[in-house]
Amino acid sequence: MHDGCSGTFENGKEVVEKVRMMGFSEQYMPVPLEIKCVECDKEFEMETFEAKCPHCNMIYGVTPCHAFDPANVQAAGVDY
Repeated sequence: MHDGCSGTFENGKEVVEKVRMMGFSEQYMPVPLEIKCVECDKEFEMETFEAKCPHCNMIYGVTPCHAFDPANVQAAGVDY
């Protein structure tokens, strides 16, 4: 079911699953975001709605409705 922009998520895994389910995981975001990895503490540029830290393989996701702010990006787990 599609909740539009009002959907809420318990954790990063739910965000990544939603992005994958909707087919957005490999789509480019309107504006890339600078992300600081919660696992390795290194910064990288997130260009797609699902991204992997190039340093430690932590997976991140953000829904298209919330892709304007790095605070909305959630970590799902290493190699999730």
